[in-house]
Amino acid sequence: MTKILIVNPNTTASMTETIGAAARDVAAPGTEIVAVTSAMGPASIEGFYDEAFAVPGLIQALMNAPDADAGIIACFDDTGLDAARSAVRFPVVGICEAALVTAGQIAKRIAVVTTLPRSIVPLEELVRRYGFAERVRVSACNVAVLDLEKPGSGAAARLDAEIALALDKGAEAIVLGCAGMADLAATLSRKFSVPVIDGVAAAVKQAEALAGLKLTTSRRGCYAFPAAKAYSGLLAPFAPRT
Repeated sequence: MTKILIVNPNTTASMTETIGAAARDVAAPGTEIVAVTSAMGPASIEGFYDEAFAVPGLIQALMNAPDADAGIIACFDDTGLDAARSAVRFPVVGICEAALVTAGQIAKRIAVVTTLPRSIVPLEELVRRYGFAERVRVSACNVAVLDLEKPGSGAAARLDAEIALALDKGAEAIVLGCAGMADLAATLSRKFSVPVIDGVAAAVKQAEALAGLKLTTSRRGCYAFPAAKAYSGLLAPFAPRT
């Protein structure tokens, strides 16, 4: 049996439930999905400041599951992805990278639709990092992450409108730029008659592939395990050991 750990690096447990359900919907028979919520950090991750304070809880959650075969970071900012890959023995997949790789195999022009405008630049930087700058446009529907779960917030209508605008501008596939949208992909794909990719689902399939191929993170170079040293203050428990 393959055990995939999915960490929601914000502290909103209801969002973790949505993420876990979306992951189980696509997981292969024999794959166990364990979805956990970070024990410390922000209620949602919206921008660079939130992201910085979400990383310790994320690393802690990953370290608490040494028996996992693969891990997934369920935030579209790929929060702490490089640190996570350096810290744990199993491969770790980020949902932004997974979504872009998946979308890139079925479309040339891709639109990432995220939540708030402040998230556009961080995601554009990820798009460049992953080599998709010439094919991807990032836009925002101006909905706070936590409003995705609030009845009457108008989030669905705003998301629909932004997807329609992206398609009018030539997008051939839509990537949902927030893990909190994980349960919407199938419905939106039917509504707009285009592929709509949820990064959580894409990451599950890539994590299964890595586990099935018995591949893990290279320890040669940048992802070598951290060197042992002392950390001070509140971060003392995170000090790398030999």
